[in-house]
Amino acid sequence: MIEFIIGKVVSKRNDHIIIQNNGIGYKVFTSVNSTAKLIIGEDDQIVYTQLHSREDGIYLYGFASEEEMVMFNLLLLVSKIGPKTALGILSNLTPNQIKLAIISNDVEELCKGPGVGKKTAERIIVELRDRIDTNSIKEENPVENNNNIKYNECIQALMSLGYNRYEVEKSINGLEMENLNVESAIKEGLKRLSKH
Repeated sequence: MIEFIIGKVVSKRNDHIIIQNNGIGYKVFTSVNSTAKLIIGEDDQIVYTQLHSREDGIYLYGFASEEEMVMFNLLLLVSKIGPKTALGILSNLTPNQIKLAIISNDVEELCKGPGVGKKTAERIIVELRDRIDTNSIKEENPVENNNNIKYNECIQALMSLGYNRYEVEKSINGLEMENLNVESAIKEGLKRLSKH
């Protein structure tokens, strides 16, 4: 129904962003990975969206890339996986990592998503194996993956101290994650946050 929204991201929260288009602010639930790619205050950012209607309301889900949107929809095809669980998986793994885990039967990797136990991970593998296009899987860059994991861990740790996502991202923006361990990144982030 709403394929995408192009506008200015005016706010980032734990599980959603607010994107403004033509004077309307849309609350879009999204993953940590998509939130990290979107920049507050920058015009003409595109968010690929999916509208879900439930008994308790109408919800808009969106992502910074079509690839993530496609994976979100695939995960929803798995029995007993709803939007919240799908977002949790996509916050901890990239679509490419999910595809790799499915075709290589890597239950442990899929369990990184919050609320995903062994049985759910096995269900994802069984129900989605035939739907994965193996030609679309890219070779993983271990350095880049490690940096993304450290970045996400750092964000979660600083937010658990009471800072909001916007403050945290601003404080660790530009940190060279490849030269830091998580602890050092958190300390540097705290140092920057205390100056504001």
